[in-house]
Amino acid sequence: MSGVEPAGLDVLGWRPELAAAWDEGRYEEVFAGACPGRVGQVDRGACTVLLADGTVRATPAARVFRPEEPRLGGPGLATGDWVAVAGDRVEDVLPRHSAFVRGSAGARTEAQIVAANVDTVFVVVALTGDQRLRRVERYLAVAWQSGAQPVVVLSKADLHSDPGAAAEEIEGIAPGTPVHTVSSHTGDGLDALEQYASFGRTVALVGLSGVGKSTLVNRLSGMEQLTTQEVRGDFKGRHTTTHRELVTLPGGGLLIDTPGMRGLAVWDAGEGIDRAFSDIEELTGGCRFRDCTHGDEPGCAVSAAVGDGALDEGRLGSWHKLRREQRMLELRQDARARAEDKQRVRTRARALKKRPHR
Repeated sequence: MSGVEPAGLDVLGWRPELAAAWDEGRYEEVFAGACPGRVGQVDRGACTVLLADGTVRATPAARVFRPEEPRLGGPGLATGDWVAVAGDRVEDVLPRHSAFVRGSAGARTEAQIVAANVDTVFVVVALTGDQRLRRVERYLAVAWQSGAQPVVVLSKADLHSDPGAAAEEIEGIAPGTPVHTVSSHTGDGLDALEQYASFGRTVALVGLSGVGKSTLVNRLSGMEQLTTQEVRGDFKGRHTTTHRELVTLPGGGLLIDTPGMRGLAVWDAGEGIDRAFSDIEELTGGCRFRDCTHGDEPGCAVSAAVGDGALDEGRLGSWHKLRREQRMLELRQDARARAEDKQRVRTRARALKKRPHR
């Protein structure tokens, strides 16, 4: 590497492909005095960047937010990003190898990057109250789309009468996804999670507020790194995390704790939906018609599977719902792109009119 030594960066997840991207981008030449760092936290228009020899508070340059930047997950800065830092300024973002992205809340059609450069996504679900299988399916679709390996972590197992049965239920709707039951209170099951956060590997924790993500981070790190609150009398957790934060582990792994998400809108998650519902995708190959909508068409293998009990009707409904949301997103994106093109044409036309005639 030209001037960038891996010592001190490896523990943050630095890899050969990042070194190659650094050299190819010639960051040290383009931005005088630039060095690589990893974003540990983003807040108030600035960010905390972890360096090989410490940390720095930095402000992102305008180019970081340019929409034309061809970057996985889109423009902007996210916890977990690798960046080029010069002084107290983030000059650019290195290519991401994964990005957990959700659609923004409300009517705006925008992406929100929850975490970047993650190897594993822990979908944390508390074993208190009813199991919301449809919600887990949604999280898994977005997690698969991120490019990371999803893992379902069933927390607060000590508060459930039969955590093994609960795990089997989740396994039935999570093909290709490991499922673990853990208790941060007793420590049961925590050892099985350490394999995902080995040296240089990054794990992001996602889920609703109060499911025990911050407590899980503290137990895995062996210290009180994040603030937590006691479980309420109805066994529901209390919201604690208010921002995304990168936490280093004693063994060299890294965790990204994220605030609870009341809603999780899909964003360009077509492939993720296919992976999360691979059992249904496999069934579609047996339909009589290639354009089968898997409703009441004759010869529909999917409907037949529901009829004979091989496929849960609720799971099929969840698949249809997510596919509809993805299709609506694509239509909104097309409409927005057309509107932006028209605005660029108008802006250029006005500029031409203001030019003096020659």
